[in-house]
Amino acid sequence: MTFLKVNMWTWLLGINYLLAIILSVLIVLKNRNPVKTLSYIFVLATLPFIGPLVYYFFGQDYRKDKIFQKKYIQDNNRLKQWRLKFGLNNQEREDLKDVFGDGIFKIYQLMRHNENAVLTFDNDVDILINGEEKFKNLRSDLAKAEHHIHLEYFVLFDNGLGTEIIDILCQKAQEGVIVRLIYDDVGSDISKRNKKKLTDSGVKHFAFMPVLFSNSTSKLNYRDHRKIVVIDGNIGYVGGINLDQKYDNTFDNERYWRDTHLRITGGAVGALQSSFLLSWNFSAKEDMEIEKILLPKQKSVSQEPVAVQIAASGPDSDWANIMEVMFCAINSARDRILITTPYFIPNNAIMTALTTAARSGVEVKVILPYESDSWAAQYATDSYIEECLNSGIVINRYRKGFVHAKTLVIDDMFTSIGTANMDYRSFSMNFEINALLYNREINQQMGKQFNLDLKDCEEVTSERWKNRGINRRLKESFSRLLAPLL
Repeated sequence: MTFLKVNMWTWLLGINYLLAIILSVLIVLKNRNPVKTLSYIFVLATLPFIGPLVYYFFGQDYRKDKIFQKKYIQDNNRLKQWRLKFGLNNQEREDLKDVFGDGIFKIYQLMRHNENAVLTFDNDVDILINGEEKFKNLRSDLAKAEHHIHLEYFVLFDNGLGTEIIDILCQKAQEGVIVRLIYDDVGSDISKRNKKKLTDSGVKHFAFMPVLFSNSTSKLNYRDHRKIVVIDGNIGYVGGINLDQKYDNTFDNERYWRDTHLRITGGAVGALQSSFLLSWNFSAKEDMEIEKILLPKQKSVSQEPVAVQIAASGPDSDWANIMEVMFCAINSARDRILITTPYFIPNNAIMTALTTAARSGVEVKVILPYESDSWAAQYATDSYIEECLNSGIVINRYRKGFVHAKTLVIDDMFTSIGTANMDYRSFSMNFEINALLYNREINQQMGKQFNLDLKDCEEVTSERWKNRGINRRLKESFSRLLAPLL
């Protein structure tokens, strides 16, 4: 016993590094992204005891796990049945290449091939700037709901605004409206009292992949980052704004919150509905019977309807759909690329596409937060700035508050607005959803909004950036090594 006590730390360190060696061999044998592989090996080698825990919580790849394989197969079968039964494929056209041009047409083809994503042409789209615009519209639409309300959110906090939305849902459920709610178990914080209130009012609600430390720690890495609302199958919401009062600047928040969301009516609502229903079946562990009222036929009332394609991605799909859409769109650009994102931690493919585009003469501008809500994400983002500046990419840092919008504007036709950040987690780990809009007017609106946001930004200059201190550079380099883990 005395020998064990004296040598306890030596034994523990020995066991730790033996485990680290075994895990490192297993990581190498998986043949995945070299950057991720080296990042996890670095963590295992430099952080005794903590390293194996980090890998256990965040390092395992469940894209090919049996639960996701089963979900992928079931989802594909269900989508085929719904599309056939409700005629969701009937809007396809043969002249798209002439309408869009070769580059933009490739984006449509990519999603059509990856996920059989339908392009609908009969949509009315409202761009909602910030939470105050979104929640004003959402409250009104929720109050008018007659048959069902479906919500899927990464963040639902029962603070002032969250409790108000919960009260509306409970009231509508008591009126006989079917209310279904999915919330992410890691991103959300709902009190037991409000959960009971939801249940007692008749609101059906489930946490997405609940995290119980006894048997579900691996699920921390794969979260439902989507923000979807579907009302009566006719109105859909998608974008970056969660159910939390910090997104609404009418509340007395610590800082201004800049975000972008969409309100859609038309055929694309069917795609949002389909995505929600697949998540519902997975979270509620049921095979819900789909009625026509959930996927009704719709016609646009606009004289200039918008073509919309919904791109969903997650560890349950064979392809990193949204990352591939961004890669394809960037490579298709001929004139301009405008990016707004709160987290800029691109993988090698996206970074190469951006720098190549800028050096070939395409105007590339990026808006990032001046100050992030995560120090690690802040320094990891900063580690990419010098390479961007050297390639001619213009980096602008938003100073008015925190910019949380996730938008991509390409040339004069294509725009992406949704939930996916330009980082590793959104590309390969989280469940995300973006609306892809093929429309010149929407593109023009988003270009104008980008220029408005630039007025609240400070452009990063090469001379000033190169003069930052060694201490900051070390933090950036260390955080970049951890980028695939963030």
